[in-house]
Amino acid sequence: MARDISTVGVVGLGTMGAGIAEVLARSGLDVVTVELDDTGVARGRGHIEHSTERALSGGKLDPAGREALLGRIRYSTTLSDLSEVDFVVEAIPESLELKADVLTELDKITRPEVVFASNTSSLSITEIGVHTTRPGKVVGMHFFNPAPVQKLVEIVKTVVTEPEVVTEVVAFAERLGKVPVVIGDRAGFIANALLFGYLNHAVRMYEQRYATREDLDAAMRFGCGYPMGPLALLDLIGLDTAYEILDTMYHQSRNRLHAPAPLLKQMITAGQLGRKTGRGFYAYDAPDSPNVVASGVVATVDSVPPRPVARVGVVGTGTMATGIAEVFAKRGLDVVLRARSLEKAQASVAKVKKSLDKAVVKGKLSEEDAASALARITPVTDFEALADVDLVVEAVAEELSVKQAVFAALDEVVRPGAVLATTTSSLPVIECAAATSRPSDVIGLHFFNPAPVMKLVEVVSTIATAPDVVATASAVCAAVGKHAVHCGDRAGFIVNALLFPYLNDAVKMLEAHYAGANDIDTAMKVGCGLPMGPFELLDVVGLDVSLAIQRTLYNEFREEGFAPAPLLEHLVTAGRLGRKTGKGFKDY
Repeated sequence: MARDISTVGVVGLGTMGAGIAEVLARSGLDVVTVELDDTGVARGRGHIEHSTERALSGGKLDPAGREALLGRIRYSTTLSDLSEVDFVVEAIPESLELKADVLTELDKITRPEVVFASNTSSLSITEIGVHTTRPGKVVGMHFFNPAPVQKLVEIVKTVVTEPEVVTEVVAFAERLGKVPVVIGDRAGFIANALLFGYLNHAVRMYEQRYATREDLDAAMRFGCGYPMGPLALLDLIGLDTAYEILDTMYHQSRNRLHAPAPLLKQMITAGQLGRKTGRGFYAYDAPDSPNVVASGVVATVDSVPPRPVARVGVVGTGTMATGIAEVFAKRGLDVVLRARSLEKAQASVAKVKKSLDKAVVKGKLSEEDAASALARITPVTDFEALADVDLVVEAVAEELSVKQAVFAALDEVVRPGAVLATTTSSLPVIECAAATSRPSDVIGLHFFNPAPVMKLVEVVSTIATAPDVVATASAVCAAVGKHAVHCGDRAGFIVNALLFPYLNDAVKMLEAHYAGANDIDTAMKVGCGLPMGPFELLDVVGLDVSLAIQRTLYNEFREEGFAPAPLLEHLVTAGRLGRKTGKGFKDY
């Protein structure tokens, strides 16, 4: 029988504890909060008053509702004041020793049937629970920050948690208006276990000077639709918090990808903890401010003039090729679209026309502009027709031998000084360049699908690419309204190198029966604000494409953690490739 919960104790009134207390009081519960001293109480009360004042000014609370909410919260500096509560949420700093001490004390004070919930984001609930005489009544209840806004709550059960306790805590979370997911007890749970490996990988990229902080963050915002880039997110979370979570995860998993990047420790030692100290990967105008200020580190492309580009060649007839042709034509550039046959060339132009017509219907383009754009595209079948273009973008099948053949053919006919670009998403650009007699003129221009919509282009330089070719690529991206990010020529570039290990980790989590695909998707969408969960995204991309990219990453970096999850390989072998076959991780 479900126990009646009307009064809840909250231990710890930092940002998280204060947010949880507000959530509980907002749901009509009486709340007794406990902090170490009067200073802590005053700080916690300030958090709650400030948060509810914002809710009032935002129209989410009325004055009477705010007054009633604040009236339901009592403040104390003594744990014994929790003797009559029906449920306890512990939200003190991430220290196993501190949490164990608190629960040991609460065990003596509260009634035997009272459930203890720890808000830890990374510590073992089992290790916390064994310090009580009621480990079966100890669960994790991991709220996300800010607790009054974020809907996700991870309910963490241990091997000894009583099943009815889990059921009751899930119902309690739903009563608070939250979206609960139930998981087992392992470091990082779902969201942090998947998120922090990705964040750590981004720090390593920055540490290795593979890409600038601005380009890393822009790549994930524009390329994946993430609400924040990884380094800006780390500044928001706090570098010290991130380090503790990664360190805990590493000690449990022994996965080298969870070992905190050395740069994190250096920044923490220097007091650069992120927004809370006013400086982290970015500089802020004050501690706790979201406003970024220039910090003297400015990302620049080599200051050489670009080569002029007025006429562009596109090689290929697939979705990417036609999308790129449309992008250039809409921005006033003449486009020569090369296909293997006249039928394919005409079909490609028809695809562009269909896309332009849609834009007209949606009011995004006038009929005149659509007609002008279409008139700028010339379909051809011979490479010789590309002789006088200023830039050629190759967008054929993702096979190295096919691309090399195209580059060898282009090398024969395209005028000296023209820029030769490949749209490859995973193959080495230098291998394409090596098929020509002019590797200094070759660069990667990785557009994202659908090219007319997605703003990001990864500009990939090889060790041979000339500085003015990089400048030309940047200028072309700006001219067609794209956001260029710069990186070196290694597997995955920025986006795929950060995205696919995270997706692979999600598959491994599912494979280990730690959580279901729907719960993992929910955790990442609701808890981290991602536009799609990992399994939804894998099914959209195609499991065969995802496996190929993951294999490329593993073969390049030889990182054990990058080895494709066996489940992914089995699904591809079984022909379950995602939406395109109607079956993937989910059935369609």
